[in-house]
Amino acid sequence: MKSALSIFMGKRAATIIEQTGWQAAPFSTLVGASGGPKWLILSELDQVLGKELLAKAPQPMTLIGSSIGTWRHACLSQPDPEAAVKRLQYAYLHQEYRSTKPSPQEVSQVAERLLGEALGAEGVQNIVQHRRLRNTVITARAKGIARGRRGAPLVAGMATAMVANSLSRRALSQFFERVAFCHSDVTEVPFARGFNTQKVTLTEHNLVPALKASGAIPLLMQCEENIPGGPLGPYWDGGIIDYHFSLEHHTESGLILYPHFLDRLTPGWFDKRLPWRTRVTPALDNLVLICPSEEFLVGLPFGKIPDRKDFQTLSPADRLTYWQTCVCESERLAAAFSSLMTGSNPLDGVQLIEPATH
Repeated sequence: MKSALSIFMGKRAATIIEQTGWQAAPFSTLVGASGGPKWLILSELDQVLGKELLAKAPQPMTLIGSSIGTWRHACLSQPDPEAAVKRLQYAYLHQEYRSTKPSPQEVSQVAERLLGEALGAEGVQNIVQHRRLRNTVITARAKGIARGRRGAPLVAGMATAMVANSLSRRALSQFFERVAFCHSDVTEVPFARGFNTQKVTLTEHNLVPALKASGAIPLLMQCEENIPGGPLGPYWDGGIIDYHFSLEHHTESGLILYPHFLDRLTPGWFDKRLPWRTRVTPALDNLVLICPSEEFLVGLPFGKIPDRKDFQTLSPADRLTYWQTCVCESERLAAAFSSLMTGSNPLDGVQLIEPATH
């Protein structure tokens, strides 16, 4: 039987992990993508990562993410990451709305409540004061015509940005710029080429607004008007710029760990409908990408992982049952990774990433 897990490694990463094993490997960066409910398929794996890998990491790590990726990292940075992930998992599964088309205000209120339940009373301080795990929360600050907060101005701004992006990803920088809210020890934002990246220090006053902003999907949720310490808003979902991250411009010598939903990366949110922008795992020598295998995905209900469309296509009861089934199935991903970390062959089943050819 094939593994539920697919693992892709650059040549240098494979050489190092073969020598050191997983727990002693010099991971310096953890990447967390946007994706809303898709994260549930990684929620059991996250618990293993937090307890068995991050808690024992030999060196500091930058945890960079957008949207739900930042929320996962916030949980992984708690003293008991396993319990924090479980709290977010439960709250996320059981979120409820008054109708099938809730207002942006209601969705934002529910999201803030989920985040609060996951972090608990001291969660903010644990993240800001963490000595090894250095959170970096990516947000997209709107500018120009995209500064509309709601209604027709918002629709017009987003539509214009989408059209411009289809012509050139670089054109998107005329509408949004990247603002990264970073742990005080982060000296450089990974994968931050272009978009006039601005770095703001995370504090106990701006962490929650930054986390909310990083997941604020336009038209579905409310923006964050302003965030303490940062330039004037409005702020939207960091996935607008960094949906799966481009994995370009990274000068760290350590390894990059990327637990992901797929083996393909789509740079920005507007690129989802532009298949030519999506690419297979990039040929980075120090990358380790972990994702569900094709066999695992095909075996799930509906042959897919959870996504936001489930709120419209399924009743609340059916959605909950489906999502809970996916979470149960994801235990296989966690078990496979745990076995790999503790087994005699740390490269068992690993696929080497082939260098790009020109």
